[in-house]
Amino acid sequence: QVQLVESGGGLVQAGGSRRLSCVVSGRTFSTYTMGWFRQAPGKDREFVAAISWSGGSTYYADSVKGRFTISRDNAKNTVYLQMNSLKPEDTAVYYCAADRGILYIGSYYQWEYDYWGQGTQVTVSS
Repeated sequence: QVQLVESGGGLVQAGGSRRLSCVVSGRTFSTYTMGWFRQAPGKDREFVAAISWSGGSTYYADSVKGRFTISRDNAKNTVYLQMNSLKPEDTAVYYCAADRGILYIGSYYQWEYDYWGQGTQVTVSS
């Protein structure tokens, strides 16, 4: 059973930074495409970023491009989301997700992912 555990959420002021981590159990982490999604109150879950198994390719939502960076450490079974220049509209529960397939256009969509974490709350105060 693959388990994903996010951490790093919390309260941060607008303009500040935060780094989220997601540790994945199991021996096949290095083969997964990994993604981050978020869900704000009253809104649908939306794509934030995704990274290929090697870390060589990444996708970002337009709303976070230039501010957020996704990365991974396959030796530590961990994917990260570095969030800079945070805005109040970034407030959401952030979820990491794992896909057994390759990074491609489908990686923008929730249905592509096979495993999900429980989420971590990020609140950005103005």
